[in-house]
Amino acid sequence: MLGTLAAGTAYFLLKRVLGAVATMLTLATVVFFLLKLVPGDEARVAAGPGATPEQVESVRQQLGLDDPLVVQWLHFLGRLLHGDLGTSSSSHGPVGRAVADVLPGTAELVVTAIVLSVLIGIPLAALSALRERGAGESARRVLVIVAAGLPVFWLALMLQFVFGAKLGVLPISGRLSAWFDVPRITGSTVLDSLLAGNPMAAWDAVQHLFLPALVLAVPQIGVIYRVARAELLRVLTREHVHVARANGVPRSRLVRRHVVPQAMSPVIILLGIEFSYLFGGAVLVESVFGRDGLGSFLTNAAAQKDTVSVEGGVLVIGLVVVLTSLLVDLVQMVRDPRVRTAEMGA
Repeated sequence: MLGTLAAGTAYFLLKRVLGAVATMLTLATVVFFLLKLVPGDEARVAAGPGATPEQVESVRQQLGLDDPLVVQWLHFLGRLLHGDLGTSSSSHGPVGRAVADVLPGTAELVVTAIVLSVLIGIPLAALSALRERGAGESARRVLVIVAAGLPVFWLALMLQFVFGAKLGVLPISGRLSAWFDVPRITGSTVLDSLLAGNPMAAWDAVQHLFLPALVLAVPQIGVIYRVARAELLRVLTREHVHVARANGVPRSRLVRRHVVPQAMSPVIILLGIEFSYLFGGAVLVESVFGRDGLGSFLTNAAAQKDTVSVEGGVLVIGLVVVLTSLLVDLVQMVRDPRVRTAEMGA
């Protein structure tokens, strides 16, 4: 039995890893050729605005931009295989290092948004499933539907206006107040403040983080609510739940220990999808709230026509999506016997 399980797990991992490699290769190829279609001269951007035609041509030769397009593509893939995202045309520094500097800030924002959406969406779904015909159910459903359709840009401006301009209770830009000096350790402002033994700076970082995370979380709350509620209602109709109720198992214990864990499989898959989606959605939120992150990095690179940095940022987002999908599949295989059986059968 253990040998069969190990073989099934190995086959599962091999299939998913090969699929991830194929996905990243396809993404890299599409990004490379799409950015070649963008108007502008990469050599002139790299040489600088005051460069002479001779200097531009020299830079073109140094970067290999005078090679045939297929040769450039092969060189590009070769760099990626060695973990080299290239050199920025605007800052002339390694793109990989620049992305590594801003990635923790975006990850901090996205993780906080996911936590908020789970802490709000799942309890609302459980309350709605248990009181399907209770008072206020229609109001809850309308609210979550409206929340799921709110434009992120408009919501960000409204929250800045209400909590920043009118009430003045929360900061509306940046990641930390200017009077705090926290050494960079992980790149996450909250964690770095805690590791530095500065709880006041950590609280200030949390306040700066709350509004942008809430903006990202609000639309996801509606999505999680709908999926979790539908699955909870399905689990509540199962025979073993009716038997447990007939045997006098307290309702709160039944829901907490049996119903909610069994209903989490679709929610876990959804969270993996939403995590990947929020990495892309953070671009707009980070720009509105003036936060340093992968979103602002891509925005600045696009404004400066720095195609190498854009390539690197997009590929990192793609890698996050692929790795998140792989992690979700592994979690599902570990916690759901049906998935393990299907994989071993395959």
